[in-house]
Amino acid sequence: MIVITAKRPMPPWLQAIAEPAPSFRFSAPPPRPVEPPARKRVLLVAYSFPPVGGAGVQRPAKWVKYLQQFGWDVTVLTVENPSVPLLDESLLQEIPASVQIIKARTLEPGYRLKQAMIGSSHQATSTRASQSQPTTRQPGIFRRMVARLLSFAKRCAKQCATTLLQPDAQRLWLPGAWKVACQALEETPHDALLVTAPPYSSFLLGQKLARKYHLPLILDYRDEWDLSSQYLENSPGGWYARFTQQRMQQAVLKSASAVIATTNASSEALRGQLQSLGLNTPVETIYNGFDTTDFESVSAPESSSSTTDRPPALPPASTDRFRLVYTGTLWNLTDIQPVVRALELVCSQSPEIASKIELTVIGRKTPEQTQLLTRLAGLPCQIISRDYCPHAEVLGYQSQADSLLLLLSDVPGAERVVPAKLFEYLATRKQILAVVPAGETAQIVRTFHARSHFPPGDPQSIANWLIEQVHLKTTTTSSVASSFPEEELLAYSRSRQTAQLAKLLTEVCAMQGSQGLQRARGAV
Repeated sequence: MIVITAKRPMPPWLQAIAEPAPSFRFSAPPPRPVEPPARKRVLLVAYSFPPVGGAGVQRPAKWVKYLQQFGWDVTVLTVENPSVPLLDESLLQEIPASVQIIKARTLEPGYRLKQAMIGSSHQATSTRASQSQPTTRQPGIFRRMVARLLSFAKRCAKQCATTLLQPDAQRLWLPGAWKVACQALEETPHDALLVTAPPYSSFLLGQKLARKYHLPLILDYRDEWDLSSQYLENSPGGWYARFTQQRMQQAVLKSASAVIATTNASSEALRGQLQSLGLNTPVETIYNGFDTTDFESVSAPESSSSTTDRPPALPPASTDRFRLVYTGTLWNLTDIQPVVRALELVCSQSPEIASKIELTVIGRKTPEQTQLLTRLAGLPCQIISRDYCPHAEVLGYQSQADSLLLLLSDVPGAERVVPAKLFEYLATRKQILAVVPAGETAQIVRTFHARSHFPPGDPQSIANWLIEQVHLKTTTTSSVASSFPEEELLAYSRSRQTAQLAKLLTEVCAMQGSQGLQRARGAV
């Protein structure tokens, strides 16, 4: 049964509601564009920056290369006419074109003149020694008086310069650097100041800029100030220098928003200094590391050169010769004497084995280190010495080595030092002969090369190791491969180290902004 009910007419107002809606489609509101995080800019103060050469330049140069990947643009303040021993134009090729580089002139004398003043006392001693030898003709009284007066004048000039120019001669760069930095900060907004040292006078510039422009200041200690005062070339000594520089370091630490060191031990030492000043400033360890892109196209240097002023490349690798390669500066903190003594022992104990050892030294050497190498002249072992060469060529020389030589002198404070070249050595995955004292360097080396680490005071063990390596090289056809924990090795890459720096910069800026907001609210 179907029941049909009659429909009652709807009221007009209900008909209006019941009528179908006009035919149109509701569209969702367009999504709001997601703005990328605002980029920040840091002023990096780096006296040592390409085209200046040397190991210390790599750290700021690699930071500049990778910081942009982590949201930080960089303005680099460096010196226009650096008074340095080495220049390497090839290092400029890795600096991104978008990096703004500003330069200021320094009033320093040229490096050769500076070295002549520093070395005047040594030269005077050598002159006196030579005069004590019998000669066929002695200079006249007038000439001797003139020579003594000139030597005295040089010593006085050196003493005045090292006394007045605290903490270093690069203080003569600060007037020009201050003017250029102020102009850059007033023309372009910056979010932070990052100063890398040595030279430590750059910290004084950063302190002054931070105070004027109210920017967070991050101090990067490539070397500890106290240790550098003891071992760094041209560093003024004496009680006055120690007292003055201690006061300077305390002042810049009080103005720092964060501090960076290159080793955990150095971080602990700096943290202790800050705590003694009643400060809880963050201290971060950022190792020097290695750049993986540097090793993508490494090749041995060509055996022939079109220019006559360049030394010939290394002879081809031989199956019956063990090649030990050292790259870097030889000076008092990287004393080669233990290896020289070990080679002398090998030559006296096994001349035939010694004739199959080749020591190659690439880099700058102090006169004392050059004199040590001359002790090996005439011995059965072969010595090849090269001066500083471009960084890419250095990697090529490393690729030709059977083993790479790492040196660190057994002196107070060395337990807190990690040579920058260690990480490049590790990246080659070659065997490393590490002649280093106990400390942080030894700990890192043992992770990768536990059997080739010796203290500097044990040349006989080094000699025994060299003899063993020659036997292995001449009796086996395959090289001895080291087992590398790859993840631990990649932790030292420049990219990861720069990511750590970018994170610190962001945190410091956020902390500085929070403190400024709290001060503003307190004023209200």
